[in-house]
Amino acid sequence: MRVAGADDISALAAVAERSYRATFAGILEADVLASRDEGFFAERFASSWDRMLVACSGEALVGFLLMTDGHIDMLFMDPTAVGRGGGALLLKEAEQQGARSLECFRDNHAARRFYERHGWHMEREYEREFAGKSRSFVLYAKKG
Repeated sequence: MRVAGADDISALAAVAERSYRATFAGILEADVLASRDEGFFAERFASSWDRMLVACSGEALVGFLLMTDGHIDMLFMDPTAVGRGGGALLLKEAEQQGARSLECFRDNHAARRFYERHGWHMEREYEREFAGKSRSFVLYAKKG
């Protein structure tokens, strides 16, 4: 695990695209998934890579976490690296750096199980706009 660098943007975007498509296939529409391609993520990460931690397997970047002011904005693992401990390491490091909240889709059951296994607690469920449509989310918190 290490802090991301500007030269990681392309690899981060590739991991994000693969993870997004695998994770949200049953939650988001095909056109929304198609719009979240490497270019979309590379543009987004151009201004946020300095707040990212990355998980590596050897030299390959296999996951990342983006955090803003104690809120985990994203924690994505490459689908080929899921279940190998990289996500847990990223989450633990984020907690040590002050992570106290995160949001995920209500129907992202695998992510919810992962966070709950690591001591996170659902605070509330709510609807908000995402990709042009009202969607169900849950807010998780980590206490002290």
